[in-house]
Parts: sequence; C-alpha cells; structure tokens
Amino acid sequence: MNLINSIRNLPHNSGIYQYFDEFDRILYIGKAKNLKKRVSSYFNISDNIVRPAAKLSPRISNMVQKIKYIRTIIVDSEQDALILENSLIKQLKPKYNILLRDDKTYPYILIDRSSLFPRLEIVRKVVNNKDFLYFGPYASGIKDIIDSIYELLPLVQKKNCLREKKACLFYQINRCYAPCEGKITQDEYKKIINQAIILLKDPNKLVELLQAKMFSLADELRFEEANILKFRIKKISQISNISSVDLAKLYNFDIFAIHHNNSKKSVVIKMFMRDGKITSSDYYFINHNDNDVDLNYLYSQALINHYKHNSALNLDSILLPINLDSKDEILSLIQSNKKITITNPKNKEQKILIELALNNAKNISENNSDDLLLESIKSLLKLENTPYRIEVFDTSHHNASSIVGGMIVAQDGEFKKDSYRRYNLKGFDEYSQMQELLSRRSNDFSSTPPPDLWLIDGGKGQINIALEVLKSSGANVDVVAIAKEKVDFKAYRSKGGANDILRSKDFEFKLNKNDERLLFLQKLRDEAHRYAITFHRQKKTKNMLQGSYTKAQVNKLLNYFGSFENINNASSDLIDEILKRKSKMH
Repeated sequence: MNLINSIRNLPHNSGIYQYFDEFDRILYIGKAKNLKKRVSSYFNISDNIVRPAAKLSPRISNMVQKIKYIRTIIVDSEQDALILENSLIKQLKPKYNILLRDDKTYPYILIDRSSLFPRLEIVRKVVNNKDFLYFGPYASGIKDIIDSIYELLPLVQKKNCLREKKACLFYQINRCYAPCEGKITQDEYKKIINQAIILLKDPNKLVELLQAKMFSLADELRFEEANILKFRIKKISQISNISSVDLAKLYNFDIFAIHHNNSKKSVVIKMFMRDGKITSSDYYFINHNDNDVDLNYLYSQALINHYKHNSALNLDSILLPINLDSKDEILSLIQSNKKITITNPKNKEQKILIELALNNAKNISENNSDDLLLESIKSLLKLENTPYRIEVFDTSHHNASSIVGGMIVAQDGEFKKDSYRRYNLKGFDEYSQMQELLSRRSNDFSSTPPPDLWLIDGGKGQINIALEVLKSSGANVDVVAIAKEKVDFKAYRSKGGANDILRSKDFEFKLNKNDERLLFLQKLRDEAHRYAITFHRQKKTKNMLQGSYTKAQVNKLLNYFGSFENINNASSDLIDEILKRKSKMH
C-alpha cells in the first residue's frame, strides 16, 4: 500500500504509529488516541502528492519528507498506547524520537516494627504494610547512612544474628547488646531503635555525631579511621544539600523539573519531599539532535520511566512546572495506595519547590561541559547520533576454550561500570563469537535501551556483522570499528602511541597518533580488552581449579609464565619443575 492510501485508510482507534524511510529504517514512533486524526495532522495531501503539513517544526517537516511507509499497532486504550510507545522507543531508538534513559530504582531504608528486635534494611520494593516504616527514597549515600547508624548504635547488626542465638563478635566489641541471648529487653531495645529513627528523620544530627567521633579518632591518632568518617560525612551531607526547605505541613511530594537552554542537551531533576522536608534529589541528561523539544512529551516520558520502577506509596502529589496533557493516563499507570495528583501548583509554598527544582536543573546544565569531543567524533566519523552513550565489545579465549565476551559502557565520556556486562560464548572463531556477543546484546534492547554507538575491536568483517545484527533488531545505532596497528604482522598495543585505523560503514580514517579523538576511542577499546581478558582469566582459573591444580599452583604458574597461553604451550615436565620449586623468601 502506498503512503497516500495508508494515510487515508488509517483506523480511528487508539494505538502506536511508526514511520519508516525508503531503507526500512525507523524514523519515529508516536502514540495517538485517534490514529487517523493524529497521523493525518503530519501531512498535506493535494493532487495525489504528499507534503509536510504547514504548521510543523523544521525538524519534523524534514522527517515527514523522508517517510516512505507507515505501520500502526492498535491497542485498547490511550494508557496502553503510552506504555507501548515508551517501550518501543527504548527498544528501537528511532532517529527523530528523544530517548530518556532513566530506569533507576531508588532504595529505601525499612524498619519492620513487627519484629521483636527491628533493624535497618535496604529495600527497593515498597509494600503497603502498617508495620513497615520507610525512609527515602535515597538517590545516593544510603549505605553510608546505615553503616554509620550501625556503628553509632548497638542494634542487631546482621540479619542472621538473632537466628544464631549466641552472642558474637559484635557483642564483644560493644556494637550489639546480644538480644539473641536475652541480654537486653524489648523495651530497652525499642529506645535504641527510636534513636535510629530520630537520626534517619534528621541526617544533620547524624552528621553531628559522626563529626564528634571523627575528631575523637583524630585525637587518638587513628587517622585512617577518621578519614573514613570524613568521606562518609561528606556523602551524607550531600543528600540533604537542598533540605533547607522545610514546610510546616508534612507533605509527601515528588517534584520534577526540566531545564532546556536551546542546546542539544536538557536536564531532568527529581526532588523527593517526605514529611515536609526534601530528603534527596537526583538528575540525568537528555540528549537530542536539535533544539526542537516538546516539554509535554519529555515530562510524560520522565514520569513513565520513573514510576515504572518506583512505587508512589504515601505520595500526595507529583509537582511539575507545566500543565501536563496526558496526566490522567499517566496517573492510571502509577501504583499508589491512595489517590494522588499531578499538578502545576499555584499556591506560594509549592511554587517555591518548583522554582527550587528549576534553579537546580539550570545550575547543573550551565556547569556541564559542551561535549565538544563527542560532537567532533560525530562529525569526523559522519555518525547519525552524537555518541553520548557508547558500548564497546571485545572477546577473549585461548585455543577455543574459556570463550568469553565483554561489553563496557561510556556515558558522556566517562566509564559507567555498573552497566558493564560479561558473556560466556560458544562461537568457534572470532566472527561467530562477535556475532553471538552482539546478538545477545541486541536481544536485551527492550529492557536496556540501545546506545548511540557500538565500538568494536576489529575491521570490516566485524562492522558487517554488527550492521546485520542491528538491521535484524531495527534499532538506530551507529557502528565504528577500531583496528589495531600491525607491527611485524602482529597486533600492536600502545598507550596512546598506536596508529590505529578507524572504520565506519562507508569511511576509513587513520588519525595522527596524538589526536584526542583517537586517544579517546583507544582508551575505550583498551578498557573493553582489559575487561574481557580479566573475565577470561577468572574463568580459566576456575576451570584449572576444578581440574588438577590448586589456586596457589595456578598463581605460581601465572607468576612464572605470565599468561594462560604460555602455560598451555609449556611442557608438562617444565610445569612439574616449576610447581616443585620452593617460593623464595623475601
């Protein structure tokens, strides 16, 4: 069906529409209460010619000119369309959609008051239970808070302590009063847990106690322990760095604000107010290819992303600086134990919170670097996307055994180690291994959105494998390969000194060895290589330990030969000789 007929035959149902270009690349995904009405608004059809509608922005008008065909998915309601739109955008990363990468689950501190001797626990799932007392959510520093309270107050330190029914080391060092042996009553213990609750409600009091202990340790010349407390105090203080706002009423608000300063990057800030105090805040960047942003769309996606992973237990309202068009649909998606609202507040108290959030978002935006290096890489390699998020892949094996792959991630030019992934592979050569590695990663696009760029250690063959995998997934991701310089027909690695070759789909580049773009991509490649080699070594060690060698023998062989490859190539007589030698005493 041609484009004109597709437009004319669109249904009036709620659903998702997808625009594709002549190369079958997805351009845009949108939702609609009425597909016929929404999609038709993009086009002006006259004399059997399809043109962009007159009131479209330059960016969208440019997109419409590229549309070759349309696909739709009909759903039961606009709420279902919201969820499906959010999911498909993350999975496919269309060129003209803005992707919000926020999937964070925020932890809480839980005190179960039904327990005979309650303790502090970190939880991420919030349950509506009258005996459960929650503090949070915390954007950071939660472990520092719990560790500090356990050091300051003699609470039950470990979850299994009460089951042991025998006083342990914590009792001997005065960190616990051993309720397991009945050395403290429930009423006496309750007074201690109430002290913990006071500190959780007011982190400033916790900081004061930590400072007193830090100075005491310093006076005793225990500087290492005092330094640990110094860093802990810093982290806990940062949690409440904007907690000077203290409302008379015990409001529970989540506050969202987006700052956009006519650049290609916006900032989303989230602030959490509990019992009238701002307890923590967090932020993340949104990257887009031009200045044409729809704030209504961004706020909708921000709320969906957040509340898909975080409950709204005991929340009163969600405060925004705008009147949100789709607030009713979004509210129907949020799990809450009471009726909440999404509102652009008019009263003075709540408007102050919005202004505070916007000012913080503006400050973060203005103090952020201009990403000149990433823009330069985009221009040099003729990429479709600015490579704000890069995934880098490498494989490692020896003689087709202990075959593994590694993926490292760089976000805004910095390593994002909590996103690294390891893979056990089965491929028989470097191409089949890379195919398996990239295919397994692409299969996770629905849960972990694709990046802007794949960087692969290799050449044209690896690029073609990556392009085939991405074509199958439908995701919009650039691909670049970095091939190691050959010296005497062997791969040559050097910290910044190698004249490596960069290849994209259509271009090849050999930069000056001191070019900062080359150095940056080499750093990413080397980190992926280190990560894959480390995993390979661990797996190889495990396999050897399961065989005839002890861990001490494996380490002894590695210290002598330097690598598993050299061990495997060594004669059994030499290995036996090395293992029989006594270690030198130093």
